[in-house]
Amino acid sequence: MRGAEGRSRSIPTVFVKVCGVTSEEDALLAVAMDADAVGFNFVSGSPRQISPSVARDIVRRLPAEAIAVGVFRNEARERVVSIVHEAGLRGAQLHGHESPEDTRWIAERVPLVIKAFAAGEPALDRVAEYGTDVVMVDGRRPGSGETYDLDLVPTLPDGMRLILAGGLTPDNVADAVARVRPWGVDAASGVERDPGSPGGRKDPSKVRRFVAHARAAAPEWEPDVDPRPYDWTDDT
Repeated sequence: MRGAEGRSRSIPTVFVKVCGVTSEEDALLAVAMDADAVGFNFVSGSPRQISPSVARDIVRRLPAEAIAVGVFRNEARERVVSIVHEAGLRGAQLHGHESPEDTRWIAERVPLVIKAFAAGEPALDRVAEYGTDVVMVDGRRPGSGETYDLDLVPTLPDGMRLILAGGLTPDNVADAVARVRPWGVDAASGVERDPGSPGGRKDPSKVRRFVAHARAAAPEWEPDVDPRPYDWTDDT
């Protein structure tokens, strides 16, 4: 059991999030394969988009230690917070051009906020202004499965957590973790049965190998910060 007592593994390694989950089956699969978090996409037009009510029904069936995150892009900040609470989520991933002011406003009302940036995006130079200590670096077309030059991943200010995303698969995640040494990794299309297809159904073998390879790539080092984004056993 994870939570206040820590992971079942003796050495903290890599936080793993499986994104673009659209069904209870896939959410439970990800958690069963030892992923730390699952992501629900509320971005209009995405092939993985689901409604807050569907996400809420799935979240109710997840074990307490699983972290459910909503993915948003250029959504009104009030609606982000409303959906997070309506669906029973524990985090929001902001994947658009949200301002530092709006991101900070959301971070004051949501336990976990992940601010995503495209690799090489100039705004990464001002990452400390966004008021969250969890930052994702992704490709220019999130969810497309396209890779990018990992040399574009910046060094973040001390104490900030980096989640690496963009074209990660079971076959390349170990190399990415070894090179970048991120706090966490995230995959959507890279663990799907038919990458990019409507519904984004996950492949059990790919999810299992993705989690295992990400964790095995860093067995001898510990992240500079706690592997938990916050104490999710404390709801006060």
